[in-house]
Amino acid sequence: MVGKKSGKALLRDEGLERTDNNMELSNWPQIPPINQKNYYTDYLKRDDQYLAFRLQNEETRNRMAKNAKDRDRALAMAKANDLGLPETEADADGDANMEDSDESSSEAIGSKVIVIHVGSQNLRIGLSSDALPKTVPMVIARKATTSESEDRDEPYPKRLKLDDGSEMEPEKMFGPEFASQYTTMSAELKAHMRQNKRRTLPNSKEMVINYNRRTVPETISEHNDPSRIEWTEIPDPAPEYIAGQDALRIPDASKPRYKLCWPMRYGWCNERDYESKRLMFLDISLILEEAIKTQLGLTSKKEWPQYSCVFVIPDLYEKSYVSQALEMLMREFAFARTCFIQESLAATFGGGFTSACVVDIGAQKTSICCVEEGMCIENSRVNLKYGGSDVTETFIKMMLYDHFPYAEINLWRRYDFLLAEELKKNICTMNEASVSVQVYDFHLRVSGQDTSKYTFKAYDEVHLAPMGFFQPTIFDNTLKLKGRRNLISRSVDIYDGQPNDPTSAAQSEILTALAPPSPSQVNGESQQNTLDVQSTPSRSQQVNALSRVQELDATPRSSVAGSPIPEAVGTPQAGGTGTPVAGGQSQNVSHPRAPAVEERDDILPVYPLDNAILTSIAHATRSDERKMRDFLGGIMVVGGGSQINGFHSFLEERLQALRPGFAKEIMIGSPPRDLDPQVVVWKGASIFGKLSGTNDSWIGQLEYDRLGHRLMAYKCMWAY
Repeated sequence: MVGKKSGKALLRDEGLERTDNNMELSNWPQIPPINQKNYYTDYLKRDDQYLAFRLQNEETRNRMAKNAKDRDRALAMAKANDLGLPETEADADGDANMEDSDESSSEAIGSKVIVIHVGSQNLRIGLSSDALPKTVPMVIARKATTSESEDRDEPYPKRLKLDDGSEMEPEKMFGPEFASQYTTMSAELKAHMRQNKRRTLPNSKEMVINYNRRTVPETISEHNDPSRIEWTEIPDPAPEYIAGQDALRIPDASKPRYKLCWPMRYGWCNERDYESKRLMFLDISLILEEAIKTQLGLTSKKEWPQYSCVFVIPDLYEKSYVSQALEMLMREFAFARTCFIQESLAATFGGGFTSACVVDIGAQKTSICCVEEGMCIENSRVNLKYGGSDVTETFIKMMLYDHFPYAEINLWRRYDFLLAEELKKNICTMNEASVSVQVYDFHLRVSGQDTSKYTFKAYDEVHLAPMGFFQPTIFDNTLKLKGRRNLISRSVDIYDGQPNDPTSAAQSEILTALAPPSPSQVNGESQQNTLDVQSTPSRSQQVNALSRVQELDATPRSSVAGSPIPEAVGTPQAGGTGTPVAGGQSQNVSHPRAPAVEERDDILPVYPLDNAILTSIAHATRSDERKMRDFLGGIMVVGGGSQINGFHSFLEERLQALRPGFAKEIMIGSPPRDLDPQVVVWKGASIFGKLSGTNDSWIGQLEYDRLGHRLMAYKCMWAY
């Protein structure tokens, strides 16, 4: 029998004795758990913890210290003079130098700031101290094997052809839909003119067609043409690219060939005609670089870091475009500081308005936004994809329909494009009193050929083409969405992956009215509702959308948009905004397809201008009648597309007819001091660039190096 072992022997024999010298299991520091009953952190709760705010406060302190020193020095010098001490030459020189430095610093505020407004067709650029900007076509010509007109098989506007390839009759070359709508618009105009007791000849159309059929152009030799065009001469060796106005004056048959590229289209980046995103933004930077060198005289890039830049962006911008523009200005151009301003806010700065409904009609984009006390009302922003270029194209189509003598016109050709713009500018009118059979003439100038003088007659085409702003289905919208999102994907939030581009309840309502019905709607709703929601804006939709706006005043509600909603959603359904249905009634129920509207890029925002203005104002006022009257009485129309004769009064009449209850208050304003409507936005941005003391939107190089485009969340005056 084995005896019982002691405890020490058991530890020793069984291997249970500790031999680790009381060392811990790990040499990592052991952190005790936090007491969750009372703990507090001030992380990111103070302004001095943000680099952007810290640098801004530092600059403010330095400026205040400098002003205090200057004030003390001035007081000391004034006291010395009061004692009767003789003023030495050195002191006099010092005063003069200080005054000169003050004057130079005040001049530097405007003369060292470059203001850039990029449009789809034109670029406006200048120093903040300039009275007016320089206008440069937003185009670049690159070396290619063929020109843009030779690169395309068919002319523009597109004509239909017979099976054997021959030309159709002018009345049929644009299809039955265009012919039907054009004939309907002509009949409506004639009835409206008779209603207003205006004289109309019964055979006006026949007079125009018969005259245009038999007219023959007159040839003028080039040396007898006093207004001949100076075409761009290609130097030897030929450059890789030519930008701006010189690009438009390159002959189509130049050697070597050049192809025009427009990097901006319809307010978007032109993803249709480019194969890479890098090349597209490279062209934008090259156009800007050439404009700075040639128009502003800053030929050396070493001077550019001394300058600041104000860059104008759309109200409903895309964050990817803004981020790319910021990187281009800070990295490639190396400007000292950069800030951004929205178009509508800049327009109110330029026009001197504190609050207004800004309607900006550009070449290919029309934007509407209500501005109140220096801020754009987010839910009132509307962006429509038509403008003055659509009027030009429609005018040429209508003239060709009526046997235009220059039947070979092709807007892909540079000289034809410039000719069409000139005809639209000189002939089109919205004044019904000017609608009559009249004879016009134009000169066709082609490089290397004699000038041809054409005469033609026109009747109602001059009025019906700009009427497309109010009946946009007459425009050709087939190519506007082609290539969309091919190169630039939608900006998304880094945390939840949801799209974070700015949205607007007014834009969402318009997109909802234009969106085709989903299968669930076709099965679950009435057939009448299905007919009212089509892929293109019909007359019934316009009436229903208008009834929706009129209902806001007739029915007492808490607000137009219902309960407050997160800005990231922005859909009409989420905010309680009803969907337009038959009878003008509004459905305040959850809409099954509304959330998908904001995420869809296949819906083209093309909507009647007058209804779009009322929709924007309705979402800005939120059933406040006083605000409604203020905005209806303060509609400011800017942009080159609004320069058609009689446009303001015509728009005013349309709005008064739609809102008879506010007929006395509705007023369309023009920019003050006879300022060109095309440069109002740039002018406002130049004023904004001079507010160096009160403008906290500047982004410096140090901040951008450390934080990048994330700075926009702290530096913008609006919710970025």
